[in-house]
Parts: sequence; C-alpha cells; structure tokens
Amino acid sequence: MNIGDAISKTVTNNQIIGAIVATIGTILLGFWLRKNNRLSETAVKTLTTITMTVALPLLAFTSFMTPLNQKTLEQGISVLIWGLLIYVILIITMPWLYARYNKDQRDVLGVLTSFGSTTFFGMPIAGAVYGAKGIMYASIFNIGYRVFLYSYAYIKMSGEPLKGEHIKKMLVNPIVIATFLGLFLWLIQNGLPHVNAYGKDVAFYRLDATTPWLFSWFKMLASLASPLAWLAIGGNLAQMSFGEALKNKTAWYYSFNKVVIVPAIMVILAVATTAMGLLNVDATALAVMTIMMATPVATVAVNYAMAFNRQSLLAANTSLISTISATIMMPLWIVIVQLLSELSLFK
Repeated sequence: MNIGDAISKTVTNNQIIGAIVATIGTILLGFWLRKNNRLSETAVKTLTTITMTVALPLLAFTSFMTPLNQKTLEQGISVLIWGLLIYVILIITMPWLYARYNKDQRDVLGVLTSFGSTTFFGMPIAGAVYGAKGIMYASIFNIGYRVFLYSYAYIKMSGEPLKGEHIKKMLVNPIVIATFLGLFLWLIQNGLPHVNAYGKDVAFYRLDATTPWLFSWFKMLASLASPLAWLAIGGNLAQMSFGEALKNKTAWYYSFNKVVIVPAIMVILAVATTAMGLLNVDATALAVMTIMMATPVATVAVNYAMAFNRQSLLAANTSLISTISATIMMPLWIVIVQLLSELSLFK
C-alpha cells in the first residue's frame, strides 16, 4: 500500500472520523453550555466526580474482561515497561527544553511537560477509537504514570519527602483499584476454575460471559466516561481566563512541547525499538501510547504547583493553552499513528 492509499484509508475510516468529531464536538458543546450558564460550575464538578469515581474505573475494569492469550500478554508487558520507561526519559530530558529559564521555572515546566492528563483526557479517546483493547493498554500504560506522578512529581514540586498519606491516596483511588483488580484477574484467569457459560469455557469470574446482564450494566456506566469527560473539559475551558493565557509566550512554548514534542518522542522510540525487535508493540499499542502522551497537562501536576506556590499563574496558563492545543493536535496524531499502522513493521 502506497502513502496515498494509506492516507485515503485513514481519512475515510468512519470509526476514526467519528471519534474525532465526537471528541471535539462534545468539548465544544460543554464549552457552549457553560459559557451560556446552561451548565453550572457545580454541575461541571459533578460531571468530573462521576467520571473519576464511577465511569473511568468501570471503563478500566471491564476492559480486562477478555481472554488471555500469549500475544496480548506480550503486548501488555511491553506497554507496562514503556509506561515506566517513558517517564524516566521525560523526567531526565524535559527540563533541558527550558534551559534559558530560571531554576524554579525550569523545574516546574519540566514536571508539567512530563505528566499529561492521561486518565481524564487520554483514556476516553483511546476507548472511543480503539475500544476495549485500547482501554486495556491505556490502563496498563497508566501504571507508570501514577507511580511517578505521586512520587517524583510530588517530591519535586513540594520539596518534601514522600509521605505515607500520599501513597495511601494513590492506592485508594478508584481508578487505581479498578486497574489493578482488572489486571490481576486478567492475568490469573487461565489458572483458575472454569465454567461453561453460554457455550464459552471461561474463568468463573468473567462477568462478560457468566453474568452478561451485570456486565452490560457496567459497560453502560463505563460508556459515560467519554461524553462526561469531554463535557467537563469544555465546561472547565469556559471557566478559565483566556486573556492573559493567550498572551503568555511561555505557555504556548510549553504547549508545543507537551502536545508535539512529547508524543513525537514516544512515536520515534516505539517505532525504533519495534524495528530492532526490542519492546515490540503492535499498531494499537503504539496509537494508545501516543494518545496518552499527546494529552494536556495533568490536573494533579497543576494542583501541586498551586498548592506549593510554584509558578501558580504559569501552571494555570499552561493548563488552558495545552488543553486547547491538545484538542486541536489529537486528531492529527490519531491520523499519524493510523498511517504508521499500515507499515509492514506492524503487520
């Protein structure tokens, strides 16, 4: 297949186009609803709460209700390693992009560039485009994100040693619990007692086969993650002050690094290592990891900056500009990784 055919196949793919339109359209709808007071500030917070405590945990958990096979297991291990390795790489390299800034700005911008909104912004898009498999890879990839976000990022931004309360906060997070529970059940299913459920031989706890009526309810709640998250993103954008942020050249420079340079690093490294036979990833894994890296700044990282008075205004401005930039760039990255998936390397 030549490049022209690959581009044509990608831009006419209804699933991809539909996911892009749904993402941008729903964010714009949330923006309009909040701007016209059809959606209150309290309602935006409620949407976020429901998404983070119900929809996203169920989205992560249900994605693991699938058979375990050698190929998917190998891909999951590669994604897990990449999810840890990429943050080590970013933590070391990102501050160099801000060498001309003073030390405090360099440290803060380095952290903000390393950590994106992979859960709230990335996972719903990965699910919309790549389905349950995309969510499973995203959940596994996010393990490294949470390890470093609640350890390195906290220590760097606060200047304090990591405390037990922060580890506890991470471990009791509903999404973390759902991810580790789902991952554990997925990994051990072949070694536990099986039952015949509607003609399928599955582990006794595979809800998708043993209790499809319960699983369908979970899937219905999980499907709320994308529209609720996108509405909340649009609502939050409408509540931010655009004037100063748009004038802030550093925020624009940061956003370019966050939604262009960081995902580009992910793509280049993943393609290179796959070509060399190291940490091989398939087309879906590559796409999901790229989507996760192309997200705007993580809300937790911005909260760290504000809580510890580390360039608070700059952090707020980067949140606004990077969210707008990511919304614009995400469709382009989806097209790019879809084109890469046509390479024989990923066949």
